[in-house]
Amino acid sequence: MLGRPRYTERVTLKRSFPPVADARTQLLICGSLPGDRSLAAQRYYAHPQNQFWRLLSPVIGRDLAALNYEDRLAALLDAHIGLWDVVATATRTGSSDAAIRDHAPNDLEQLTATLPRLRAIAFNGGTAYKIGLRLMDEHARRYALIALPSSSPLHTIGIAAKQEAWTALGDYL
Repeated sequence: MLGRPRYTERVTLKRSFPPVADARTQLLICGSLPGDRSLAAQRYYAHPQNQFWRLLSPVIGRDLAALNYEDRLAALLDAHIGLWDVVATATRTGSSDAAIRDHAPNDLEQLTATLPRLRAIAFNGGTAYKIGLRLMDEHARRYALIALPSSSPLHTIGIAAKQEAWTALGDYL
């Protein structure tokens, strides 16, 4: 048929996961929105090429990649690190942050109000940082707001080039 594309990928509403944090959390790491692999697995940073767990391992002194998922989350909480995303819902084809459309933000301000020991919020990638800064605008002086190089496999610089920025997170623990 003329005028109709041969292939159309279905664009669906994608939702972030609940936060992983508790009253001991001193550092909150926020991504943008889980990628398709993570959404399918219902796990943060589930893509095998995502460098998140490897980048964070030196920060807490444990090989997170060697642990099962539940033990990874427990290790982060024991190290006073929380996880969440800045986007609650959005439409997106694929997993690229550049494809996020019509997003609704998570209530980052509300979550941070429940974290009495919070010292810093680190944003995993440029999109998370840009959205996070808008969400935390009024409260930016309360916490260190840190832009991290993305752990995503779509961010193609090597892990060695990212590690220094990630290792510096240890200063907030």
